[in-house]
Amino acid sequence: MADKSFAELLNEQVGHEFSAHQQYVAIAVHYDGETLPRLAAFYYRQALEERNHAMMIVQYLLDADHPVEIPAIEAPRTGFGDIVEPVQLALEQEKRVSGQINALAAQAREEGDYQGEQFMQWFIKEQVEEVATASDLLKVTQRATENPLLAEEYLARESIGDDGGDPTAPAAAGGAV
Repeated sequence: MADKSFAELLNEQVGHEFSAHQQYVAIAVHYDGETLPRLAAFYYRQALEERNHAMMIVQYLLDADHPVEIPAIEAPRTGFGDIVEPVQLALEQEKRVSGQINALAAQAREEGDYQGEQFMQWFIKEQVEEVATASDLLKVTQRATENPLLAEEYLARESIGDDGGDPTAPAAAGGAV
């Protein structure tokens, strides 16, 4: 990874974040089709969050006077066999993104880009939360395989992923919603 600059890797991360956005939309649509509205709503919110992460990186690149490239992404997975598969996929994705974020922070540090390293700190904190939330939801859906409404009840009771905005979040290009 050291053969690419921090800015080049950030541009790649924009693609990863948009890919996560698309995958979460596909998961939400799957749950909507299964008449599991709380799981669908959770993943629609997650999709918006990932889109906003991409736009935060875009805004940072603009502010730091780096070129911005919006890369193409692959189509998301849309077919799932049960209630657990989409959540398992989401957890794997969050773990992969955590590794990408950590590598970005390491690259910024290696380049002596202190502003870039500081920018990545918020994303590191965010990924800890994302992996924990996805891990918890996976455990719940595994227990609710025979009765998916138990997962719906859990989401209604716990209100995970519905805590509002983070005032410490970086600004997003285009004024994220």
